[in-house]
Amino acid sequence: MDDEAPIDFDDVTRRMDRAIAALSSDLGGLRTGRASASLLDPIHVEAYGSRMPLNQVATVSVPEARMISVQVWDGSMSRAVEKAIRESELGLNPVVEGNLFRIPIPELNEERRQEMVKVAHKYAERTKVSVRHVRRDVMDQLKKIEKSGDISQDDARVFSDQVQKMTDEAIKNIDETLSGKEAEIMQV
Repeated sequence: MDDEAPIDFDDVTRRMDRAIAALSSDLGGLRTGRASASLLDPIHVEAYGSRMPLNQVATVSVPEARMISVQVWDGSMSRAVEKAIRESELGLNPVVEGNLFRIPIPELNEERRQEMVKVAHKYAERTKVSVRHVRRDVMDQLKKIEKSGDISQDDARVFSDQVQKMTDEAIKNIDETLSGKEAEIMQV
């Protein structure tokens, strides 16, 4: 077997890790019973003629377990920020005190928790599909290289086993991330 692999395994790892990072970001936006600054990440505000993420026009903090605080930097943006928070699909109702918004996080009932878990499972499945697409692309690339005669059948098998191992590890990581988020959502 050559010392030089025909596949850039660092790139494969990077692509799989990027999919897992996207999952973590998506799960961070799911509401649990506790306050989290990342809960407001999906909210975009009409500001200065374009749509901007909330955290680019205000400071988001978590002063208490069930409270998110949003301090708007430009007073003229207060109405737009309030509108964006109220119209988001998060079901939040901010209390406005000038440029400061206090957003209480209500308790989740059992039915809503089950819905959140289903959404988390959808996110995880979408990420698994992304990881499997990476695997498929690499396997196709290996088959082409093998067909062209650049590597032997045995070497191709070794490399494909290595890719499968990387895929299994990524899927395991996704499942662990999901079960952690599921436990967080179901915690009363």
